[in-house]
Amino acid sequence: MSPAGKSLPRAEASRRQRVLRRLAETFPDAQCALNHRNVFELLVATILSAQSTDKLVNQITPALFQKYPTPQALAAASIIEIEQAIKQTGFFHNKAKSLKGCAEALVREHGGRVPETMEELVALPGVGRKTANVVLGNAFGKNIGVVVDTHVQRLSRRLGFTKQETPEKIEQDLMQIVPQEDWTVFAHRMIQHGRQICAARKPKCGICPLSKDCPSYQA
Repeated sequence: MSPAGKSLPRAEASRRQRVLRRLAETFPDAQCALNHRNVFELLVATILSAQSTDKLVNQITPALFQKYPTPQALAAASIIEIEQAIKQTGFFHNKAKSLKGCAEALVREHGGRVPETMEELVALPGVGRKTANVVLGNAFGKNIGVVVDTHVQRLSRRLGFTKQETPEKIEQDLMQIVPQEDWTVFAHRMIQHGRQICAARKPKCGICPLSKDCPSYQA
C-alpha cells in the first residue's frame, strides 16, 4: 500500500523495493552509533543526541556514566552538576533538566527500570517518539516505529518515500513502505547512507548505489 492507502503502480513499488534491497546490501552491518552498555545509558545518550552529533555524545558519555551510572545517581545530582558534565553537547540547560527529570521519574515510577512500552517512555521528561523508538528498537528489539532524524527525513524525501514535512507524518509513510521487522535497522541504514553518501549540501550522487532509482538524482 502507498502512504495514501492506495495501491502503488507496479513500477513504483518495484523501485522502492530495489532501494530497500540496495540499502541493505550497502550497509549490512548498520547499527546504533551511540555507545552504550545498557538501556539506561542508551536512553541518556539518545536524549543528549538532540541537536548534537553522535560522535560528540560518545566523547562525553564515558565520564558522565562513570559519575552517574544509574537512574538513582543521576536523579540525586544537581542541575548544575549535570550541566557541567554535558555542556559540550549544546542546549545543555534544557538537556540537564530533561535528564534529571527523566531519572527522577524512572526512580519514582518504575523502580529505576527503563520501561518497555511507547506509552510509558514518551511520558518521561525529555523523551519523544524518536527517542522512544531508538530505545525500543535497539535495547528491547521491539519494532514499534521508525526513527526519523534529520538524515532519515532528508533521504526519505529525496528517495520519493514521502512528501511529508514533519517527522511524525514521515514515519507513518515509512511504516507503510518498510517491513515492520526492518524498521529499526532501516533507520540505521538510512542514517549511515546520509552520513557517508547522501549529505545535505553535497550528496555524492556519482558513487551512490541508489542513484538509478533516486527521483532526486534523475531530476
